[in-house]
Amino acid sequence: MSDKPLDGTVALVTGAGSTVGAATAHRLAREGAAVALVAPEGDRLDRLVDEIAARDGHAVAVPADITDPVHAERVVEATLDRFGRLDTLVNNAELRLLGTALHAMAGEWDRMVSLNVSALLHVTYAAVPHLIDAASTSPREVADLVNVSSTAGRVARPGGSVYHLTRFGLSGFSESLRQELLAEQVRVSLIEPGTVDTEWLSLPDEATRAAAVRPAGGAEPLRAGDIADAISYVVCRERRVAVSEIVLRAAGQIW
Repeated sequence: MSDKPLDGTVALVTGAGSTVGAATAHRLAREGAAVALVAPEGDRLDRLVDEIAARDGHAVAVPADITDPVHAERVVEATLDRFGRLDTLVNNAELRLLGTALHAMAGEWDRMVSLNVSALLHVTYAAVPHLIDAASTSPREVADLVNVSSTAGRVARPGGSVYHLTRFGLSGFSESLRQELLAEQVRVSLIEPGTVDTEWLSLPDEATRAAAVRPAGGAEPLRAGDIADAISYVVCRERRVAVSEIVLRAAGQIW
């Protein structure tokens, strides 16, 4: 008999090509879950599948643009086709583009809303019936839906108005969904990391990167594994325990 808490379960992780997504996939596989990995970049997912397999885990790559509702539905279907069930959904995919309302491009705002809001809704909508079914058929008698947000959903700062819109909105969505799914034994959790060591590396220019780092007060930023640890903690609890929200900040982060 396995002593892994997620043995026999199946998890779907969006944004699996990111450092946080990859770390989360590794951690859930280590806890016994079979993992469906979702991102647009198939090559990165294939490498991640190989890494998980090398550690005796089980994973499948599902390359997709989940901003398209048809593709989002197919991602869930592909997970069910491969593994037969869905016990855990981790909505991790996101895009962070900073810039003031005066200087930002409208297309950047659209891209953030498309991935951070619409894509999350598409995948969640497709997954919820299967999470409910998993909770009713699993020996654990529970399923989990984890939304990865940010401290940007708690404190707003200049230069991130639309990004804050997507993160503050996710807080309200998660809390309402939590209450809606209580009776179905599907736990809904919100993970809100602060400054992470890689998040500013993809920002467009040096001034913007500096603005992203500055609020941390020079503290050592979080690592991707720290967020993966929090997600694992949430989904590995026994059914009587629901961790609705975790805020992780770098120890010296100001906001």
